[in-house]
Amino acid sequence: MSSDDELAQRLRDGDQTALRETYDRHGAAVLFLAQRLLGNRADAEDVTQVTFVAAWTGRDGFDPQRGTILAWLLGIARRKAVDRIRAATREQRTTEAVQAQQPPGPGADESPERVVDRLVVADELGRLPADQRRTLELAFFDDLTHPQIAAVTGLPLGTVKSHLRRGMANLRRRWEVDGATSGSRSAGPSRAL
Repeated sequence: MSSDDELAQRLRDGDQTALRETYDRHGAAVLFLAQRLLGNRADAEDVTQVTFVAAWTGRDGFDPQRGTILAWLLGIARRKAVDRIRAATREQRTTEAVQAQQPPGPGADESPERVVDRLVVADELGRLPADQRRTLELAFFDDLTHPQIAAVTGLPLGTVKSHLRRGMANLRRRWEVDGATSGSRSAGPSRAL
């Protein structure tokens, strides 16, 4: 049986059997942490799987000088569990907001142009690269500050700011090209957010 250091080196070298050995050795600890954070076995199993996929794809990022392979895996699992919790919270808030809305009646504030504007923004958010979309969602839907987004995502603060700037520029470009209705074009994408 390999030591954790040897196992980590084999994993970084792309040895797929090392991934299996890492899972066999540390999967129970990752699952335990995920279940403690999420309180749900099925979600914890999903987070455990996503953790090991992320460990495999990001294996070059493991630095034995910064900690053990178990600590690295638990850090990934924690971030994935937080992502799952935030996504569930966003989904719950969206569901509650939709359920709380009255169907538009005569004289309702929601004009057809505003509905189109929202659909354009939602469509464009879906087209953004995942990192840009995630930072925009955390900033606008979760109301997180730039340092908080950096802490949640594990991205450097400068990268978070770049993702936000590029994401907003992409939204603005789309808005100007084909998404805005004539009545609200000048308001820009932030109006519909």
